[in-house]
Amino acid sequence: MTEAAARRAPGTPCWVSLMVHDMAATQEFYGALFGWEFRPGPQQLGPYARALLDGKEVAGIGRLPSDRHLPIAWTPYLASDDVDATAASVRLCGGTVGVGPLDAGEAGRMAIGSDPSGAVFGVWQAAEHLGMAVTGVPGAVAWNELLTRETASVTKFYRSVFGYAEEAVVSADFDCVTLLVEGRPVASVQGVGHALPRHRGPHWMTYFEVGDVEEAVERVADLGGHTVTPPRNGSLGRVARVADPEGAEFALVTSAP
Repeated sequence: MTEAAARRAPGTPCWVSLMVHDMAATQEFYGALFGWEFRPGPQQLGPYARALLDGKEVAGIGRLPSDRHLPIAWTPYLASDDVDATAASVRLCGGTVGVGPLDAGEAGRMAIGSDPSGAVFGVWQAAEHLGMAVTGVPGAVAWNELLTRETASVTKFYRSVFGYAEEAVVSADFDCVTLLVEGRPVASVQGVGHALPRHRGPHWMTYFEVGDVEEAVERVADLGGHTVTPPRNGSLGRVARVADPEGAEFALVTSAP
């Protein structure tokens, strides 16, 4: 478990956000699944709420703006000391910026962009809102992973924009790179080739910690969601991929000790 007391180093995932059509139903789903409570957040893009776990902020849920073509998907926000410079760098390196940069009230400054393969991510320059106050405990974010066709070209983009160091998993049949900030692993990139779902394309996947994956998968179904990939043992621990009632996919993980 990590408590976040300070601004995060650039490139570190610092927040996750989900934009949906029905905020009330979505809050009910995640509240029942993870024990989240909600309070209003910045409304720059429309209605928005921050999810709290034991009083600590862990994620955001907002209403999808009708004029924006954003996927209904959990989106990681990567820390930046200067979101305008980062947005310029995203464009320079072959990505696109779809939203912002814009101020989110007193909380900070943000942008939403996509890498050259089309995977959507956010950029967050913290002011009053530093991001997730807790990670790695049940009900909070445990990890972020980019699922893409192959890692080489896309990791070059993230390295150029955010300055990551990289650690590749050397294996003939496994294309995986860990992204490091100040020597610490912060996210991973997995090249899955043709196994990438055609309806989605490359995308970031948020992993939420749970005490018992099998039990959490059953609860997802009871609450109106469904299983995408049943529980199995992976490098992070016991993992399943699920979707909420609006179809936003995310992973549940019981981390290996």
